Formats: sequence, structure tokens, C-alpha cells
Amino acid sequence: MIAIARKNLSYLFINPNSFFCNSNVLWFSTRSVKTLIPSRKICDLLINKHQFSPELASLASSRLPKYRDPQRADLVLSFLKENSFTINQLQKLVIHNPRVLGFTIEGIKSRLKVFHELGLSSEEIAKMISSYKAILYSSMANKIIPNLSTLKGLLGSNDGVARLLKRCSWVLLADLEKTLMPNVEILKRCSVPMERILHFLYILPRIFLVKSDTMMKSVEKAIEIGIPHTTLAFIQAVGIFNHTSERMWEVKLQILRDLGFSDEGIVTMFRKQPQVFTASGHKLKNKIEFLLATGKFSASSIVACPVALGYNIEKRLEPRIQILRLLESKNLIEKWPSLSGISSFTDYMFFDKFIRPYYDEIGEERIIMKFVKGKKE
Repeated sequence: MIAIARKNLSYLFINPNSFFCNSNVLWFSTRSVKTLIPSRKICDLLINKHQFSPELASLASSRLPKYRDPQRADLVLSFLKENSFTINQLQKLVIHNPRVLGFTIEGIKSRLKVFHELGLSSEEIAKMISSYKAILYSSMANKIIPNLSTLKGLLGSNDGVARLLKRCSWVLLADLEKTLMPNVEILKRCSVPMERILHFLYILPRIFLVKSDTMMKSVEKAIEIGIPHTTLAFIQAVGIFNHTSERMWEVKLQILRDLGFSDEGIVTMFRKQPQVFTASGHKLKNKIEFLLATGKFSASSIVACPVALGYNIEKRLEPRIQILRLLESKNLIEKWPSLSGISSFTDYMFFDKFIRPYYDEIGEERIIMKFVKGKKE
């Protein structure tokens, strides 16, 4: 195994919040808008016909500087309902930007038609637009259509484009000529087969939507670490490097060193399970200390099975450790399973191997019932 200098480990870092977005929260636009007196007619329409709460109806109607025609607003909302938009999705659209109530039906219909032609269902389109509302307002001629054309040229079919949009709809809003396309070329120059590149794109599309110089640096780091180019771990590592700061990673490195891990051991863990390193240093520390405290596992055990650090202590690791301690205290097992067995077994596999054969001996022990309850939940 190639030893890597401590300074080079600064390549491995992650912002644990960088890959997640919450599309379920009703988001209120913070842009500067002149607040007007709420339109009584539109308020009544939103409340009585379209199930808005009085508060949301008042807020939406008071932010309508121009589109205050209740008849048009009714037509828009009714049309969107007919096209599978739920009440919750409509509320998100209207609160985000009430000017949707002034759109023409033909304008909305032509936009939806483009997505229908890709093979997306009405429900999928409604979910996509309500999650990434800018899709409804972005220029079809200058943004949406060119990006769809780029994606079809890369992926080869409407089905391929639809599949990608289901995973990452906001790809339609990105500058694909400055991100996706040059980043695909970077991977091709690194001898990653096109088939694997597309596979990576479908699985982790956000990784490709960064500036090409950022992508190039991340790819170089993943190569230097020694991760095989065609593996999922490679593109996961690239994604981690895309959204990092050396200061954050250095803190995490020091935590691992203080717990007894060598730099070589850290690199080995990263090669095997890059995604484990998306956790904060604090969470990693808690899990490692918990495993070490069992007296059954060492730092080398964790290096051999870093996937264990990806599991929740309370929901997975602790109940299993408690059951094994109980079995050991009753002399029902002589040897504990490996860390891989403890962490990676499904609940059914663990129950079948370590609980079912000894159920008569341990009976209605509280810890067993806790495990069973956890399984059902």
C-alpha cells in the first residue's frame, strides 16, 4: 500500500450538508417586493375554491403587484390541478412567486408539453416544477430547450433525459456548457469509459454540475489517493472533493489520529468507503468510540470495515451489541461475529442468526423486544 504524506491527506474533506436539499419546506421568497393591500376577490378564490389557508391567501394576494384578475388566477390553478398538481404544490408555487396566477394557459400548456414529450408523467412534472420552481419561470428558448437538447445529445434519447430529470431536475437550470459537458470530457481523458460516465451521471448527477476547474482538481486528488477510475467509490470521492475545505478536513483528520488511526489507515478507509467521510468529525468520533468501548474491536477492525461507520448507533449498532453481550453473558456464544457481520447483516439476517436459535433461553428479555420493535418500526 502506498504511503501518503500527511499533508496530502488534506485532499480528503467534506461539507456534510452539501449534497442535500429539502424540497418539502414551504419556502417564502425573500426578494424585495412591494407589499400591496390583499385582493379580497383573489383571497376568497384561493380560500373557497382552491383550499388555501386564510393566511396564505392573504399573503399571496398582497404580493400581486399586477396580476389581480381572479378569473385568470382561477383558470391557472384549475388547469394545474387538472395536470396533477396537488394543493400543497400549488401553494408552494403561488407563495414562491404569485405572478404564476397571471400566466396564460397556453404558455403553461406549451411548457408542460415539452416535458410530456420526454415521457414524464403529469405527476412527475408537477413534482419536478414544485420542487424547482424556477423551471416554471426560466426562459424556454434561452435555457430549458438548449439544456434539453444538450442532454439528449449526451444521453442519446428522451428516455435517458427523463431518467436524469427524475434524479436531478435542476440540471435544467445549470450552465451545462460550462459544467456538465467539460466535466464529462475530463473523465473521458482519464480513461473512464463513456458507459461508466453516464452510469455515474445517473447515480450522482450533482457531482457533474460544478465548474470544470473544480472538477479537474477533484479528479486529480481521487487519482492520487489511488481509487480505481471505474468504481463508484471514485466518483463519490470526486463529489466529496468538489464540496470541501482543507480546514474542515484537517480537523476531521486530527480527530481520527487522536483515536489511534494512522494516515495510511485513514486513506485505506477512504478508498473503501468515501461516503463515510461525509459525516462530521463529531459523529465519526462518537461511532468510533462506541465501537472501541465494546472491547471487541480495534482501530484496525474499523479500517478493515469502515462501512460500519455509516450506520446509526441507536437504531442499528447499539441494539445488536447489547444482544451479543446478553448472549455472551449467558454463555450462548463463544465468539462474536466480525464487525462486518454486526453492521452489514440485514435485520432479518441478524435476527435469524443471533436471536431465533436462542429465543427459548433468553425469552422475553427487554433487549430482545426492543430489537424486534425496532425491526417493525
